[in-house]
Amino acid sequence: MGRFFLGILGIICLLVAGPIYPPAVQAADLSKAAIPIEFSADRLSYDRELGVITASGNVEAIREDRILRADTITYNQKTDLLTTTGNITFLEPSGDVMFAEYMELSGNMKDGIIEDLRLVFSDSSRLAAAGARRSGGVKLDLRKAVYSPCNLCPDNPDRPPLWQVKAVKVVHDKGRKVVEYSDAWLEIAGFPVAYTPYFAHPDPTVKRQSGFLIPDIGNSSDLGFVVKAPYFFNLADNQDLTFTPISTSKEGPVLAIEYRHFLFNGKFEAAGSLTHDSEDDLRGHIFSKGRFDIDETWRWGFDANRVKDDTYLRRYNFGADKDDTLTSRIFAEGFRKRNYFSADSYAYQGLQKSDDSGTSPYVIPMLDYNHVGEAGRFGGRTNLDVSLLALTRTDAPDTRRLSAKGGWQLPFLGPLGDTYTLSASLQGDIYHVDDLIGDGSENRFNGVSGRLRPEVALDWRFPIIKEEDPIYHIIEPIAGIIVSPYGGNSANIPNEDSRDFEFDDTNLFSHNRFTGFDRVESGPRANYGLKWGVFGSKGGSTTVLVGQSLRLKDDSTFTKDSGLSDHFSDIVGKVHIGPGSLFDLLYRTRINKDDLNFRRNELQINAGVPALSFSSKYVFFDQLEKSEFLGREEIFMQINSSFNRFWRGHIGGVRDLTGDGGMRSLALNLTYENECLVLSGTATRKFFADRDLEPTDAVIFRVSFKTLGDVNTGF
Repeated sequence: MGRFFLGILGIICLLVAGPIYPPAVQAADLSKAAIPIEFSADRLSYDRELGVITASGNVEAIREDRILRADTITYNQKTDLLTTTGNITFLEPSGDVMFAEYMELSGNMKDGIIEDLRLVFSDSSRLAAAGARRSGGVKLDLRKAVYSPCNLCPDNPDRPPLWQVKAVKVVHDKGRKVVEYSDAWLEIAGFPVAYTPYFAHPDPTVKRQSGFLIPDIGNSSDLGFVVKAPYFFNLADNQDLTFTPISTSKEGPVLAIEYRHFLFNGKFEAAGSLTHDSEDDLRGHIFSKGRFDIDETWRWGFDANRVKDDTYLRRYNFGADKDDTLTSRIFAEGFRKRNYFSADSYAYQGLQKSDDSGTSPYVIPMLDYNHVGEAGRFGGRTNLDVSLLALTRTDAPDTRRLSAKGGWQLPFLGPLGDTYTLSASLQGDIYHVDDLIGDGSENRFNGVSGRLRPEVALDWRFPIIKEEDPIYHIIEPIAGIIVSPYGGNSANIPNEDSRDFEFDDTNLFSHNRFTGFDRVESGPRANYGLKWGVFGSKGGSTTVLVGQSLRLKDDSTFTKDSGLSDHFSDIVGKVHIGPGSLFDLLYRTRINKDDLNFRRNELQINAGVPALSFSSKYVFFDQLEKSEFLGREEIFMQINSSFNRFWRGHIGGVRDLTGDGGMRSLALNLTYENECLVLSGTATRKFFADRDLEPTDAVIFRVSFKTLGDVNTGF
């Protein structure tokens, strides 16, 4: 309360004494004069003759958005000078905070000198100096300065931080949003390790700024010594360009460019590279992507992904994680209520040795329309799917297709609480093909073919719940009967969109397990299975699903290895055990009905705590679908550990378990990270070869000085 009255007294004194701005300011300029300083202190005195106001004891002076606190503040009206001593704290509108023992500031607090300065930026990094000069409220010139974002040791604050930059002169220019160093040394743990006559970095308010990025330096058996020196152009707040010259000692220079542009209705991104290699071959790639909203209903976009040759991306590490097939696409789509429409065109580029560009299709166009009707009086709904497709190849069959499928579904409850879904559908397809070669035949078909296929189905579920606090059980028998005519998969109908197929728990109860329109399941058949689950009140759960399919007659549409061609299908199942965040297990399987041998096994485990955790995935697939997929058996294992707050690491690898397999890859990583520094080392070994790519070893070290940038080296 006493400080409040002293503050009121101070304001009265100021009003009596006159406003706190130079006497030269005339009455006509009063509206333009600076806002007076507001004082709050334990003691306040005013010397009218000298025009000096002295505030002492927990003093706080406020001028616009700047706040100055100190033991003593003296303001001279005649010189418009604030003299501040003792435990000074100066808060800037930007969030920066200055600490000092002595300051002389102009009345507007924008100019002055500071001794024994300690500056804390808004990102908690710190800058200290023996002295500084403040100019215009935007520029700070410091002498004998040191900068570091590292925390000091609480047990020994006099010990040097983990790293710091010392300089004879430092300039913090808020107008240019940059911190500049002259005659600077980088010290690590108190030892100087690097000198530069000039160095600069953006201040913490900067999110984007043009300039050189930290270079990458490394070595590769294929490319030799490699140096990447990226330059970032901040073209505008919504667009930028990164220009990266790459020098290689074995293959010559590479130019890489990345451009990003965010618009009011979408975004556009593009990246590419170009080089002449040692054999004077022109090589390069381009990846681009655009997504744009037209209005609340419609949007359009594109993907353009092409590369000059199959191994270029992996050799130069451009999008090495891309799939074995690059997809280019342009599309438009619209959503309105229960309607969806899309128009697409596709082009593909295969990167595997067996890929033939002559057999890769150009899809121009692919039109799809989907509609779901409103629920009727008794809950039934209609649905409609229409598809128009045209595929063109330079060295293989061409296909045009028009498909339409209309359906109706009626869900209802049985007297015991069981649920039923009655459905009916009618699918019609018409094809025009050129040079189609039928299965097992050398004859080529040119012309029109089609089919009309009705289907009726009834699905049943009976979930039974038993509660045993704190858990409850759900056991649910599931069955479905589907009736449709036999046939429908003529040799004159091409299979373009139903090749990617596998029988598993995800499609056990599907009416048609093929993924597209070109192939259909036919004849009377039934699906049945049992689902059981136990659920805890705190979120843990365990679920088990097992099931099988039955058909009245064998179906030659499915191959023997698919597990669906005979009267009884293979048995499929899934087990998921997730008692909590410390353990999670997922197991999927398909078992041969005749000899109970496994045709598919997939086991994924994640277990442990941050201090030590384990991840593993085992995959086994038998040969599928006429040798298009030759099967696979491999295991991935990784151990992760966060040793403490600062250290973490992992070791992992992939091994091919087939007869002529072996290790595919190994990786070891160790990382140290605190508030100001990241040190990371990674060693990898890739054992496989592909054409001109040989097995490789790599050791990569990463040093990241937070707030300054990253340094990457690879060997």
